[in-house]
Amino acid sequence: MPSLHELQSTFARGLFDPADASVLAHLRGARGMDAAAGFAVYRNSTFSNYRTALREAYPVVLRLVGETFFDQAADGYVRATPSVFGDINIYGDAFGAFLSGCPGARELAYLPDVARLEWACHSAFGAADAQPLDTARLAEVPPEQLDELRFTLHPSASLLDSPWPVLSIWRVNQPDFAGEQSVDLAAGGDRLLVMRRGHDVDLEPLHAAEYALLAALAAGAPLGGAMEAALAEDAAFGLGSSLQRHVAAGTLVDFAIQ
Repeated sequence: MPSLHELQSTFARGLFDPADASVLAHLRGARGMDAAAGFAVYRNSTFSNYRTALREAYPVVLRLVGETFFDQAADGYVRATPSVFGDINIYGDAFGAFLSGCPGARELAYLPDVARLEWACHSAFGAADAQPLDTARLAEVPPEQLDELRFTLHPSASLLDSPWPVLSIWRVNQPDFAGEQSVDLAAGGDRLLVMRRGHDVDLEPLHAAEYALLAALAAGAPLGGAMEAALAEDAAFGLGSSLQRHVAAGTLVDFAIQ
């Protein structure tokens, strides 16, 4: 008699690989169906739920590639990356990376980054809230320790650096967009801060130096190291004004001295 873990593993293999029928020996059909037919219904329902979740998270990708291609890509992603979470609403974070290796998407080189942008928007909606940074506490930090500050970005904040104009691609594919539909793919890339502000997700373009600053801080670098990264992009970068703006906007919500 196989253990519960063995049965669960066999069930999962059969669910995601129709060629693996070993689980059928442990199943019994219901409502007049044999085990194979009943399991096929369950499999189809499971994949349908995954497709629905991915469609909701990636509506722009869906519009760009069409339903048939999207569903085929979604099924391939589900087989390659089964969910490890109980909440299907947080499933799909690696879909952009999957599209990077998807043969059918090679003609749309920008597609993986569009997917990454959509996931940043999707995850920002469900991220935790945070209290504003305590500016009085920040003002008490001795000047000689400022370089050692390690800032925390808002839980909903994420950064995207793409060689493609993904913001324009994203905008023209919104349901309410009424402007020029064409996008010049040679217009250059985007560096974006994606963050929920109030009840809306904001997509903010950043200059190279400001992006370098926030990316370094998000990676855990001290302020001194993050400033060096920013100045390497722009020697005239104004650290003070940038920090003030992102504290006031709620991008930076906490700090520690380490």
